[in-house]
Amino acid sequence: MNDQDFSTFIERIRRGDSTAAEELLRQYEPLVRRQVRMKLSDTRMSRLYESVDYSQSVFASFFLRAVDGQFDLNEPQDLVRLLVTMTRNKIASSARKLLSDKRDGSRRDADSQVFLAAPNREDTPSQVASFRELLDQARHQMSEEELAMAELRREGLSWDDIAKRLGGTAQSRRMQFSRALERVTEALDLQTE
Repeated sequence: MNDQDFSTFIERIRRGDSTAAEELLRQYEPLVRRQVRMKLSDTRMSRLYESVDYSQSVFASFFLRAVDGQFDLNEPQDLVRLLVTMTRNKIASSARKLLSDKRDGSRRDADSQVFLAAPNREDTPSQVASFRELLDQARHQMSEEELAMAELRREGLSWDDIAKRLGGTAQSRRMQFSRALERVTEALDLQTE
């Protein structure tokens, strides 16, 4: 994919094109899952989380922030570096949370047995369905005004155009939307750290 094709691809993702999102998942999810498996060596962590958990969280964060234009991605390698960094940050965040909550895994042994007996979640349900479910959850966390801004951004409107339609300044609307995304990612535990 040349730089122009890649820019068009990222723009389609920013606008919420589900075909582009599916293509991105197909191409880059194996990279994220591989990173998780390489970094998730602590048995306490691996008993609580699977690569699919991190993958869904990384891509949900990516798609939510891509709508806001928070990423400057000019070539495929920029996307690879971003996804690897997000994955590492999520694993580190989980480890810090595990340690700060003074969880040692043994407290969860009974619960872990239930999860071990459950069917393996690898590759099911589809990543796209999971992504759509996370988007629905994110939408439920947003006000009508925030949803309106998200829709206008999805349609490709600039912050100046959004401010003209909804009132206020471009900067204040952008900040309002960024704060909303931060609130949603925190509520859904999708922080990139």
